[in-house]
Amino acid sequence: MTVAAGIGAPGWLERVRRASGPVRFHQYTRYTLYSFAACEAALLVFWCVAQRGGLTWRVLVPLSALFAAHTVCHLLLCRAGLRYYLGTAERPGRLTATYIAVTVVGVACLHASIGLDVLDAGAVAAGTWLLMFLPGPLLLVLSVRLGTALVALVIAASALAVAALGLPGEQVGYHVGASLFGATLFGFTYRCSGWTLRVVNELEAARETQARLAVAEERLRFGRDLHDVLGRNLSVIALKSELAVQLAQRGSPSAVDQMVEVQRIARESQREMREVVRGYREADLHTELVGARGVLGAAGIDCRIEDSGSGKLPEPLQSALGWVVREGTTNVLRHADARWCVVRLRIGPGDGPAELVMENDGVSPSRASTGGGSGLAGLRERLAELGGTLVDERCDGGTFRLTARVPRRPAAGDEPAGRSGGRSATVEVAGEGER
Repeated sequence: MTVAAGIGAPGWLERVRRASGPVRFHQYTRYTLYSFAACEAALLVFWCVAQRGGLTWRVLVPLSALFAAHTVCHLLLCRAGLRYYLGTAERPGRLTATYIAVTVVGVACLHASIGLDVLDAGAVAAGTWLLMFLPGPLLLVLSVRLGTALVALVIAASALAVAALGLPGEQVGYHVGASLFGATLFGFTYRCSGWTLRVVNELEAARETQARLAVAEERLRFGRDLHDVLGRNLSVIALKSELAVQLAQRGSPSAVDQMVEVQRIARESQREMREVVRGYREADLHTELVGARGVLGAAGIDCRIEDSGSGKLPEPLQSALGWVVREGTTNVLRHADARWCVVRLRIGPGDGPAELVMENDGVSPSRASTGGGSGLAGLRERLAELGGTLVDERCDGGTFRLTARVPRRPAAGDEPAGRSGGRSATVEVAGEGER
């Protein structure tokens, strides 16, 4: 019995759970960096609440507005900086300048308030927090050298201002030490997070390139085989045809012999071409199982093969089930964000049927299998001619299962499908929906 995956779960939570590994990694990393802006806001709110008894509304409201502006700029620059670092957007120059200006103005206002006796010496802590979070977003949009120099300049100016206020040396040392430590920590964290996201993007692009190269390599192999088979014969046909024309113009009876030879070579070429195409279309079950494990493993998908005797099946059954594995593997790569895939081949006792089950996760919850696509229909026709059946179903936990069952001894008169061979048959294994 099949049920829709994720019933009762919130839509956003289901989307996160169903997302691929790289997408989830991007989301986790991004929201972790965004949470630092929330931590900064929480620290500043805590400081304002702690100072509420000694602050008038004339001071509290402007400070709160300043802190809110700094937090918003921090969040916006973090978001824009990640896009710029990953190469999907231009450098946010104005936003960067605004963020630096708000930080400098905020620290300067806190120091000036201490000098004017509007705030006590505890306001230095709020300025320290502003400086601690300053380099994080900056190092996503600036080079390490430029960002480090700029942050060091701001911290040095702040240290001189605090020392000029006549505060105790311990407090000045705390301000400088905490600012440097926090700036180093957050700057390193933001920069490494952006670098890691870029590496993940490059790895994902490499996987897609690998899949395209595999398809291109197969096309080149097929083209090379056809060239090797037909190239020489076509050249001989062209030469003999020219010779026959010249002999015919001279009235030589040997022109007929040359055309007979051309006819023989053409028929031989046709036969050889059919053999190449037939070998390309036929699928060996054991070879396809081994290939599926290798291809899916290279794509980062944990693939487990349970083969209970593919070599025991007759050639028509191996070819039909090999197509299930071949096209199923292709569509897991193309249409699913799968983390694992299991292929089970069971051979019934005696003359019992052969059953091939392909199951994988990563099915999109917003798309359902309707069973009416041309790909599944074509494969069902192929199996039906052998007396077999094909069943696709969505299961609990967001998995998709494709079951092909073929009798060991087809009914009399059944022949292996030939008209639906080739690369046009597509099995929608990954929940993409049949077309």
